Amino acid sequence: PLLLDLHSISSFFIATLDSPLEMDNLSAVLYGKDDLRMEQREIPVAKKGELLIRVHTVAICGSDVHYLRHGAIGSFIVNAPMVVGHETSGTVEGVGEGVDGFAPGDRVAMEPGIPCRMCSQCKSGSYNLCPEMRFFATPPVHGTLTRFVSHPADFCFKLPPSVSYEEGALLEPLSVGVYACKRAGITVGQKVFVLGAGPVGLLSALVALSHGVSSVVITDIDEGRLALAKECGVHHAVNVKGLSPAEAREKVLAALGQEPDASIECTGVGPSIETAITTTRSGGVAILVGMASARCDLPILAAACREVDLRGIFRYRNCYPTALELVASKRIDLSKLTSAHYSLEQTREAFERSQKADVVKVFIRCDDS
Repeated sequence: PLLLDLHSISSFFIATLDSPLEMDNLSAVLYGKDDLRMEQREIPVAKKGELLIRVHTVAICGSDVHYLRHGAIGSFIVNAPMVVGHETSGTVEGVGEGVDGFAPGDRVAMEPGIPCRMCSQCKSGSYNLCPEMRFFATPPVHGTLTRFVSHPADFCFKLPPSVSYEEGALLEPLSVGVYACKRAGITVGQKVFVLGAGPVGLLSALVALSHGVSSVVITDIDEGRLALAKECGVHHAVNVKGLSPAEAREKVLAALGQEPDASIECTGVGPSIETAITTTRSGGVAILVGMASARCDLPILAAACREVDLRGIFRYRNCYPTALELVASKRIDLSKLTSAHYSLEQTREAFERSQKADVVKVFIRCDDS
């Protein structure tokens, strides 16, 4: 019996040494406010209709940072350990039953929301509003800052050779910009006003430019972000630090020469939303993308009396294919967006860096092969 036990133990260690990657699913797990831990988790299995993905790149989003700093976003509270991360690309490692069109080795981007597919919202096409939506790194759903994840194949999109893993991860915030422009009805020849030059604001401006608009103006309080916007092709960049909504409006009108046809508000800050409402032309559209405060004072009569439509957006729907095509066709160039790169083991340092204004996106590489 003793020899048998020793043989079993020896076989276990030999097997472990022969396939170390199969034992490694290092993950960034958030336990609560300012409590991010690196720990091993079980490697998932691709179920029917799913792919097993070896995660390659995860880009840190502002929501990831907010969960780390506050332990919650609104009613979504981290009450149990949760793997963070949702802007993701990777490589197909395994294919579940019933999946066609994918094979191990395929490079993919993952749309992070999984709707129920059965409710009235899903059946009408508005799956982003599904009340049973399960979205990566939104409590209690685990995210993708890990070595391996499983995900429905119909929410995975193959990356052509011309699209990098980093660009694949950026398809998530780019899809927000695509959806914002769809909701605004952006079309050729229009003048567009983007408020906020953070990642989503910059990407929304790039999407608007790809639609053939005649002019885009972007506002922010950070000169570095505004300079980057100009470098990326945005026509006008206006610093509104310390300005009232009325003063900001005058600066924007001076840049555009007229009121914009549509405004895309990406800060969620009350005075900025007011600027969007009062600056948009009568009969135009103001899109509310930013989410900062649950309540704020707004000049609602200025919208009602001039028929400025206020339209909210929540994430996106059916936008990943468009975002991917914009990048693959080079109609949108993401190479100018400033970035920083870290390994999965350096996740804590990566989160610290992401809170500084010197980079637009911080990327974490999870694939150690």
